[in-house]
Amino acid sequence: MTGSHPTRSRLTAALRPAAFGADPAGERMERIRRSPNFANGVFVNPVGARTAPSGSMLKFASTYFRKEERVRRAPAGTVPVHPTTVADLATPPASGLRLTWMGHSSVLVEIDGRRVLFDPVWGQRCSPFSMVGPKRLHPVPVALRELAPVDAVVISHDHYDHLDMPTIRALVRSHAMFVVPLGVGAHLERWGVPADRMTELDWRESTEVAGLTLTATPARHFCGRGLRNTQHTLWASWVVAGPEHRVYHSGDTGYFPGFAEIGAAYGPFDATMVQIGAYSDYWPDIHMTPEEGMRAHLDLQGGDPAKGIMLPIHWGTFNLAPHPWEEPAEGTVSAAGEAGANVAVPRPGQPFEPGRGLPLEPWWRAVAARPVAKTPAGAEGAAEPTGLTGTSGTTGLSGTTGASGATGGSGVAGGADPAMPIPQS
Repeated sequence: MTGSHPTRSRLTAALRPAAFGADPAGERMERIRRSPNFANGVFVNPVGARTAPSGSMLKFASTYFRKEERVRRAPAGTVPVHPTTVADLATPPASGLRLTWMGHSSVLVEIDGRRVLFDPVWGQRCSPFSMVGPKRLHPVPVALRELAPVDAVVISHDHYDHLDMPTIRALVRSHAMFVVPLGVGAHLERWGVPADRMTELDWRESTEVAGLTLTATPARHFCGRGLRNTQHTLWASWVVAGPEHRVYHSGDTGYFPGFAEIGAAYGPFDATMVQIGAYSDYWPDIHMTPEEGMRAHLDLQGGDPAKGIMLPIHWGTFNLAPHPWEEPAEGTVSAAGEAGANVAVPRPGQPFEPGRGLPLEPWWRAVAARPVAKTPAGAEGAAEPTGLTGTSGTTGLSGTTGASGATGGSGVAGGADPAMPIPQS
């Protein structure tokens, strides 16, 4: 008689907690092996990329832990989370398209009567453990239990700041469809997502959800959340197209020529959500700087800065890189000004409709560790690209909520965590 050894099973469970997810196996793994993007036992990038930090780790550590640098990586005051998100979302968008940045890469997109939630992370840490790992620097703008039902939950890749187990388990009760890159379904399956509510896509594959077309598109990044990062789960950017509007979410990615190809095949876009934070010279191939993010946005729009708007994401919520906390926002606003492009910089939780005005108030300057004096032209209040009255900045605070929707915490600054973040984001 054969079977698993109880002691060995307990040891395996201890070494692989549920938050690590699960490795693809069986037919899922066979499908992965058939992917044109899988070679020599791993998923590969569209353009070569170094995923391990380059340069001297001793030099990185000395920079990362230096007191003055550490202070600047977190806000010096309370981040002004938008106070009326739930009430604002109660009324459908008049233009048919509304975006709400919840912090980091989490964005609720209301598009042509449907609701898509990208990379939802409602947890207090982007980590498999409750006591260590990068800690949230501001409250979640709205509890999941107060968020109206969504039609689709879209995941870009399986790093902890994009795929959060408690959040996924809470969203299972919402009856949303989960659309993820190839292999990521193994994690969701372990956490209780039914197979019939999950679709896994390879690059350039599409699926239909509630009248929307969701397409996985290439990105330049990597994957992994366990002790052994086997690169058996794919990373992706995403295109969502409805009858009237289309949007793009970059996930995490380094700059590469594929943005222009994505734009030519699926664009132009009413809005792009582009990663512009957690960059470093130590991992230049897998995250973009603000300038590279703006270049990607322009590529996606066929080189025309007048087309669509850019929402910068992947900044402000977690301390994941050596750069100052406010630098991604400042760099993006500056790059947009130089390019003549439209950029939105809402507070966390501040809904806006791209066709009815862009939130542009530089709210982060009031809480940056080092005051920022420069004010780009037109950066006060709201831009109105269509001549219509748009949303304006509103100062206010709200309570912090976890994946369960319970209130707690203060949302104060000082959330910089001693755990080195390399480069799990």
